[in-house]
Amino acid sequence: MARTIVVVDYHKGNLSSVERGLVEAGGEARVSDDASAIREASGVVLPGVGSFGDAMAFLRESGEAEAVLDAVGRGVPFLGICLGLQLLFERGDETDDGSWAEGLGVMSGSATRLESTRLKVPHVGWDQLDLTPLGRTCRLFRGVAQGAHVYFTHSYALADDVEPCVVAARTHYARSFASAVWRENVYGVQFHPEKSSAVGGAILANFVDVVRGGR
Repeated sequence: MARTIVVVDYHKGNLSSVERGLVEAGGEARVSDDASAIREASGVVLPGVGSFGDAMAFLRESGEAEAVLDAVGRGVPFLGICLGLQLLFERGDETDDGSWAEGLGVMSGSATRLESTRLKVPHVGWDQLDLTPLGRTCRLFRGVAQGAHVYFTHSYALADDVEPCVVAARTHYARSFASAVWRENVYGVQFHPEKSSAVGGAILANFVDVVRGGR
């Protein structure tokens, strides 16, 4: 039986590049906004476009947030990408009025805006991954070199209140921020693996392998 990876659709942006990246990495993937499909998936990917507050509002209203939390709680492999990484945490301040919006709360910590008088924000382009000791043991980064370049496009990033024990990689732009996290079946990356050439393809292939139960 095929192990299907569901790419969660919350009606923001084009998700076909994520779906295509997973398929090219050898996975069986489809985009869906159906909560029941998320619950039945063998793997779940939550990509990220739009604002934290708007995304969480849609995920809650559609029932997708509950379905994602159910899948995560049952140990289904999960990958959050860009905003999808940030939504894993307790709160974010990317809202219309700058107030805090509540996230999924899978991990503790928050997402805040990158601020710099010297560097351009948003952070757009290729940048390096500084793998932590945790990251060097993480299956998502198997075969990925220390200092590998991946593609970013974001104005918000995880703040310093994220627990160090879940940080798999850090990147330095405007400030040092966690660019990848991992705990048990939950993975998250601030960059876009589907836009990160061979390195990104390897990361997606590693996630497909996790979904298949590989070691």
